[in-house]
Amino acid sequence: MLSLLRVHLPSDIPIVGCELTPYVLLKRPNKSPTTEDVTELNPVDGCFLRYKWYRVQSDRNVAVCSIHPTKQATVQCLLCVKAKISISKSYHCTSKCFLGTWKQHRVLHDRATSALNENGNEDDELLSRFNSTGSNVSLPTSQSNPNLLNGTLYPAVVAQRNGDETWFEVGYYKTYTPTADDIGHVLKFECVVVDAETKLTVGPVMTLLTSRVIPAPSPSPRRLINLSGIDVSGILDLDGRVLSAGAFTVLSYNILSDKHTTNEYSYCPSWALSWTYRRQNLLREIIGYHADIVCLQEVQSDHFDEFFAPELDKHGYQACFKRKTAEVFVASMNSVDGCATFFRRDRFSHVKKYEVEFNKAAHSLTDALVPSAQKRNALNRLVKDNVALILVLEAKFGSQSIDNPGKRQLVCVANTHVDVTQDLTDVKLWQAHTLLKGLEKIAASADIPMLVCGDFNSVPGSASHTLLAMGKVDPTHPDLAMDPLGILRPAAKLSHQLPLVSAYSSFARVGVGLGLEQRRKTDPATNEPLFTKCTRDFIGTHDYIFYSADTLTVESLLELLDEDSLRKDTALPSPEWSSDHIALFAEFRCMPRTRRSIQN
Repeated sequence: MLSLLRVHLPSDIPIVGCELTPYVLLKRPNKSPTTEDVTELNPVDGCFLRYKWYRVQSDRNVAVCSIHPTKQATVQCLLCVKAKISISKSYHCTSKCFLGTWKQHRVLHDRATSALNENGNEDDELLSRFNSTGSNVSLPTSQSNPNLLNGTLYPAVVAQRNGDETWFEVGYYKTYTPTADDIGHVLKFECVVVDAETKLTVGPVMTLLTSRVIPAPSPSPRRLINLSGIDVSGILDLDGRVLSAGAFTVLSYNILSDKHTTNEYSYCPSWALSWTYRRQNLLREIIGYHADIVCLQEVQSDHFDEFFAPELDKHGYQACFKRKTAEVFVASMNSVDGCATFFRRDRFSHVKKYEVEFNKAAHSLTDALVPSAQKRNALNRLVKDNVALILVLEAKFGSQSIDNPGKRQLVCVANTHVDVTQDLTDVKLWQAHTLLKGLEKIAASADIPMLVCGDFNSVPGSASHTLLAMGKVDPTHPDLAMDPLGILRPAAKLSHQLPLVSAYSSFARVGVGLGLEQRRKTDPATNEPLFTKCTRDFIGTHDYIFYSADTLTVESLLELLDEDSLRKDTALPSPEWSSDHIALFAEFRCMPRTRRSIQN
């Protein structure tokens, strides 16, 4: 006879939109305990499991802090209500919490003012009061002003009540996804063994209670900055944009695989680090960019098959995936990560796919250059399982080149994740060089725009970055001093003929408006972003979108983030941003061949 041994949740804090799946451990006679689901359609030993989810309902609801969502709110920002900002972002647990995040919070007001252009004198007066009185300001809440919300929003302060609670049944499957109706309420899960014939319960009912359901934290949307010169201070709306002929958008994003969410990120709340939460938050962010081409790194095999491919398919994307080779880091093949590239079917069609396995290149190199006695040591250094995925796509915006009606418009997109080991600068450079030589062969076979996206684990000015951006590496570059295998000599061979330029270096050519604001977030020596990765122990740039400047021009770029706004949650990942990297996004335009010939 089946019996229940244990029921618990990996995280007891439920978030709207994120699945809750309790861990249910079963005991079967003369067999090891199992976590298998036993349904009424497939009973075992004449029994099955019955699940029920309940929501506790009282005559009062509870608002939660937008900064510390596990805490009850006691302060509400009146300006958010007046500016029609998401009501969930107006709540704070204490005045100290509100004052401590005012610098970031005011950005919401500034953006709402810019978008709506309708804040009146009363708003200005309140802002003036806040700036002049500092922590002594007392902003109205729904408790001090019950009519403020006209009965449509939750009050900011509510006394706990012990009685008069009613439990409403909200689900009867093992998995439950909290909805907006659950916000502020505790959920109750029940599990019991049921006799399949009599439908009577067998043994005790096991229950668990969650914390109050919290809304999914969402960051302020990142703006798309126009670089075309027509309106250099303009903000472009990412949602539903209609691109002109020859234009398309590209997203590159290291999403942080679940297997890498170790103690290194202990500063991030466990509920915000759980995959069930992060995957929904990442999907929401990725879909929100509406990119024509999406290049993701650190995508686990099982997450690609079970989540990203089917979810992005619903939004019109076709998917390609290249898993790392797992020759060194042996683990479950399902958890091995790789590079995933998606493209919108209504914008592109698939022409050809190339897969680059740097391990294969390492074996070929050592066979040719390294004495057999040293081969094992050489392979130990070079074999790191990294890969690259290269797609040749045909544009459907006219299904032809913009200046030659009889010729197809092709685009080549490379997506890679270079070795992370900090001191293996020679391996990083060798992997980047290997990829570039492969792209050169594709470029030689066709007049085709090139995009090289990914996490290169190399900072601006490093040998790898220099090779990509400048086409060669100076023989005196300090990174070349690390070459125990002699694979970087002679330095003259470290070159390529692709006219690659980093998309985000385009901010350097903009000198006014919002473009100038973004320019301050780049390194003046390299024109690259000050950071694309921000953890507690590291902040710097590892991610790039390179493009062939003889065939493409950059029209707009997704704004860069402020370090201060990220550091308020210590670092990335955080409840708002679910990776330790930030996404890069660029709009490109295919250059007419007549213009290309003039430039050449």
